[in-house]
Amino acid sequence: MSGPRAFRGRIVHCTGDPDAGGLVEHFEDGLLLVDEGRVRSLGPAETLIKNLSEDIPVTHWKGSWILPGFIDCHVHYPQLDVIASYGEKLLDWLETYTYPAEEKFADPDFARVTAEQFLDRMLANGTTSAMVFATVHAHSAKALFSAAHERNLRLWTGKVLMDRNCPESLRDTAVDGIRESRELIDRWHGQDRLQYAITPRFAPTSTAHQLDLAGQLATEYPDVYIHSHLAESQAELEWVAELFPDADTYTDVYRDHRLLRERSIYAHCIHMEDDSVATMASAGAAIAFCPSSNLFLGSGLFDLDRARVAGVRVGLGTDVGGGTSLSLLRTVHDGYKALQLKGQSLAPERALYLATLGAARALYASDRIGNFAVGKEADFVVLDPARNLLLQRRLASADTVRDRLFALLMLGDDRLVRQTYIMGRPALKEA
Repeated sequence: MSGPRAFRGRIVHCTGDPDAGGLVEHFEDGLLLVDEGRVRSLGPAETLIKNLSEDIPVTHWKGSWILPGFIDCHVHYPQLDVIASYGEKLLDWLETYTYPAEEKFADPDFARVTAEQFLDRMLANGTTSAMVFATVHAHSAKALFSAAHERNLRLWTGKVLMDRNCPESLRDTAVDGIRESRELIDRWHGQDRLQYAITPRFAPTSTAHQLDLAGQLATEYPDVYIHSHLAESQAELEWVAELFPDADTYTDVYRDHRLLRERSIYAHCIHMEDDSVATMASAGAAIAFCPSSNLFLGSGLFDLDRARVAGVRVGLGTDVGGGTSLSLLRTVHDGYKALQLKGQSLAPERALYLATLGAARALYASDRIGNFAVGKEADFVVLDPARNLLLQRRLASADTVRDRLFALLMLGDDRLVRQTYIMGRPALKEA
C-alpha cells in the first residue's frame, strides 16, 4: 500500500442506523485521512489540516461530495446483455432472456471478458462492493473472483446451483454442484477481500436433494454466505407450493434445508407472511431490496417498514438485468417511488444508509466497510453535482443539508462519478 494520503471535499456518511440513533455526519469542508488503505481520521479540514504532515499529499475535490462506496446487495453479472429487455414477468423473463444469456457463459473467455466489463461498469457507478450472481458454470464464478481480486474489491459470489426446471445446458447435478462449490470455497473464500456465497438460484430450480446438500455445505463452512431469491412474484409462490407441498411457506423451504441463517441474503422478499419476516429476523438473514427490477418486472412493492419493525437487515440491490441500471443512486430514487406507492416514505438518511452502512450490515461486513469510521477500509466515491445542471440548480435552492442530500440521491446517477477509490487508491482511469 502507498503512504498516507488525504482527501478534501464535502464529506457525508452514516454513523449508524438512523432508526437507532445513528446520524448522517456532514462536513461542509471535510478531510479524510487514509493510510495503508484504511481510514485514519475524519473531520473538518480547517482543524485537521493544521496537524497534517507536509509530506502527506492532499487531493482537493473542490465542489464535490465524498461518500462511502456504494454496496450492491444483489446483482447478476451474466445479465448485462439483457438489461432493459422488453415485456416479460419474472418466470417468463427467465425463459426468454436470462437462460439464453447464461448459456453463453459455457465459454470461459466470454465469462472472463464479461466479468471484467461488469466490474469496470460497477466501479464507474461508484459501487465498490457487491453480492453477485454468476452462472451454473464454475468458471463463471472463478472469472469474477479473479477480476475482483485484480481490482482489490470486496466481493461475494458463487456458482449457481440448478439441477431441475431449467435448460439442460444450464443444469448441474446435486453432487457435482456441491463438489464444484466446495472447490471454489477452498480456492477463493477469504482470499484477501473475497467471500464465497452458496448460490441456489431459487427453490424451484433445485431438487430437495440439492438443497439438502447445499445446507450441509453451509453447515460445514459457517462463515460462508448464502445467496438466493425469495418471494419475488405470486406465480413463483404458487410454483413453490406445488414443488414443496410439505413446507408451510416459501421461507420454510430454505429454513428446512438449513439455508436460512446469518450471512444468508435473499433478494426481493415481497410476497411474504408476517411470520416469515419474523423467521428471517430471528435467523439473522438479510433482504436485498430491489425496487428497480420489482417495478420493471411488475413483481410488486416491498414492505420496508415491516422489515424494519421486525428487525430484518436490509440493503439495496440493483438486480441487473431485471433492474435497469448499475447505479445505486438510480436504485435509491426508484426505491423512493416504490415506497410512495406502498404508502411509506424513504427519508434521505435511510436511503443513504441502505446504499452504504445498512447494506454492509446486511452483508455482515459493517466492521470493515460502509462508512468512514476509523480503521475501516477506505472505499469511497467522489460525486460532482456540477455534472448535472438540473441537480446543480436544485442544490442552489436547497436550504439544509438534508434537502441537499435528498436532491443528490433523487437526481444523481453515474454521470456524477468523478472517481471511485478502492482502499484509498483510484480505480477509474480518468478522474
